[in-house]
Amino acid sequence: MLRIDQLSYWEKQSYFESIDFVIIGAGIVGLSTAIYLNERFQNAKILILERGYLPSGASTKNAGFACFGSPTELRDDLEKMSEDKVWETVSLRYRGLQRLFSLVEENRINYTPCGSWDLIQNSDPLLEKSFICYLNEQTFKITGKKEVYAEDKNCLQIAKFKGFSSAYINRIEGSINTELLIQELYKTVISKNIRVLFGIAANHIHNYSSGVTLDTSIGEVSAANVFICTNGFAKQFLDSEDIEPARAQVLITKPIQDLKVQGTFHVDKGYTYFRNIDNRILLGGGRNLSFKEENSTQFENTAVIQNYLTTLLRNKLVPHQDVEIDYFWSGIMGIGKEKGPIVKKVNNNVYCGVRMGGMGVAIGAEVGYLLANTI
Repeated sequence: MLRIDQLSYWEKQSYFESIDFVIIGAGIVGLSTAIYLNERFQNAKILILERGYLPSGASTKNAGFACFGSPTELRDDLEKMSEDKVWETVSLRYRGLQRLFSLVEENRINYTPCGSWDLIQNSDPLLEKSFICYLNEQTFKITGKKEVYAEDKNCLQIAKFKGFSSAYINRIEGSINTELLIQELYKTVISKNIRVLFGIAANHIHNYSSGVTLDTSIGEVSAANVFICTNGFAKQFLDSEDIEPARAQVLITKPIQDLKVQGTFHVDKGYTYFRNIDNRILLGGGRNLSFKEENSTQFENTAVIQNYLTTLLRNKLVPHQDVEIDYFWSGIMGIGKEKGPIVKKVNNNVYCGVRMGGMGVAIGAEVGYLLANTI
């Protein structure tokens, strides 16, 4: 790979001289931040650096859910967080989806308002009717939509699931094609003359009163300001912040004939999720089986979670058909003790928008907007 000191005059001038904003990370947050910085500072020179040949975290490796929130996930949040913080996060998710659709047309990312179902396993208690009423009251305040959540056992019979006692529908969940989302954001970025370079790792940030210098895999890059948008990989730059990597493992089956599963689904407080895509089951999650091991930046699949997902798939989700798994993959999220993003000025010329907490599709564009407005 050519280093910066081996480039031509034209290449150095176009890409690496007089940079106003350098953004680390070309996922949903990084691309959105670039777009909103360009809106505020139309003559500014913006450069995005991405260490992979594709975005390396979770932006194109997730399940493609809008991520609005399942009832058991919200109940779990309410047990761990203050009530105000829970609904502040739900509001951010809803607002973030509206922000996303202001950047990309829904039909261009295959958005489908299919709803979702939160499946209750036989061994788990049902949710109280009063709790569902409470969810609907609070959600109405945020969305203006009535009766978002309700019990709906019919999906169990329609999809022919086994081992579940009930299900709760979320009527405003949806699904998207996350690769198309990144492509649409990328097209917008390029149309605004924002430079994007893939395959370049940023290793260290040196902060000065007049600007920043980045040590990268191709040499030093200087800029007036730097924005850290690397989510689960941000710890290397933000040692003192409450953020850790969290790996999510996913499988996809080969096509299944006459597949009855339609829509998006959650199991076990949202830690496990699945959907029908191209008559295949895409199934991911299980991180709660091994939190410590899954706090990793390594793109690997482990036997514990592979076995869990495979058993769930064959015994409960598609129990009446032979199902062949095509392949596994994994993505890296950013999480913390608190559920919610970190959007802030770190010091003189360094800013960050990280810790999406598995909600990147929902909140990524809003985080990009907020981050671009911190300067």
